[in-house]
Amino acid sequence: MKINRWFFLLLFMSCTSAKIQQTHTVMPFDKEGHRGCRGLMPENTIPAFLKALDLGVTTLEMDAVITKDSQVLISHDPYINYEFSLGPNGQNLTKADQKQLNIYKMTYAETQQYDVGSKYYPRFPQQQKIKVHKPLLSTVIDSVEAYIQQHHLPPVQYNIETKSTDSTDGIYHPDPATFVRLIMQVIEQKGIASRVIIQSFDIRTLQYLHEHYPTIKTALLVEPPVTLNFAGQLKQLGFIPTIYSPDYTMVTPLLVKQCHDMGIALIPWTVDDLPTMQKLKNMGVNGLISDYPNLYAQLK
Repeated sequence: MKINRWFFLLLFMSCTSAKIQQTHTVMPFDKEGHRGCRGLMPENTIPAFLKALDLGVTTLEMDAVITKDSQVLISHDPYINYEFSLGPNGQNLTKADQKQLNIYKMTYAETQQYDVGSKYYPRFPQQQKIKVHKPLLSTVIDSVEAYIQQHHLPPVQYNIETKSTDSTDGIYHPDPATFVRLIMQVIEQKGIASRVIIQSFDIRTLQYLHEHYPTIKTALLVEPPVTLNFAGQLKQLGFIPTIYSPDYTMVTPLLVKQCHDMGIALIPWTVDDLPTMQKLKNMGVNGLISDYPNLYAQLK
C-alpha cells in the first residue's frame, strides 16, 4: 500500500510539473544567513541573527539542540565546542574538555557559563568578537521579531535544523518525536509557524513532523557521499519535502530540473564565495545558504 501511494504521488507531481515550474520561476530568491552570519559574527547567536537582518537576509538559518531541562537551545554542536568557546572563568578549553560538555546533560543555566563569541576563531578571521552565550530559540525569536518591528524590516523565515542521528538518541538528544515536539511548542507559542522551515539530515524528524505537523515546511539536508540517487532519497523520505538542500558541490543542471519538476525548491549550502554563488543562481537554484550574507548584495 505504501508503494502504491508513493507511485501515485510521483504520477500526480509529474502531471503538474509545468505548473510547478512556472511557480518556481517567479518565487523570490531566498537569501539565507548560515548560523546567522557565521563569517562575520559568532555563530548561532543573537548578534549574528540581527546582523544578518541588517544585511537583508530573507531566512535565518540555525541549529537546535535540547538541554537537560528540555529547553530548545540554538547550537550547531551538541556540546560546548572548544574551538571558539571559553570556560566559566574565561579559560581556554581543550578537546578533552569538550567531550565532557554534552549540552543534553547540561541545564540551560549551565550552558550560560560559556562564552561562545570572544575567542578568536581561525576558520573565520573576519568574525567580530563579542562576549555572548548560546541563546534559547524562544529568545532568538523574541529578539528578531522585536528588531524587525523596531527597524521596519520585512518578516523573515526561520530555518531550524534538528541536530540528531539514530546512533546518538538518548546520548546527545532525545528521540525524534520528543525533539520535534519541543521545537514546535516554542514555534506555536510564538505564533510564527507559517514562517518556519524544519531541516534535517535525520529523516526521522522530518517524517514525524510531516505526519503530525503537516503544514510546516520541511527541508531535506543532503551531503556527499550519497548512497541513494535523488528519486531514491525521496522514496526513503516517503513524502515530497518543501526544499531539497544539498551540499553546493552536488548541484547540477539535472538536479535543478529534477527538483523543479517535483515542485521542490533547491537551496544548497554553504556557499561562501561570490563566483560560486553567482554560478549557482544562474543555474536556477531557488536560494543559497551562506556564512557571508553580505555577498548577496553583489549577486545579479
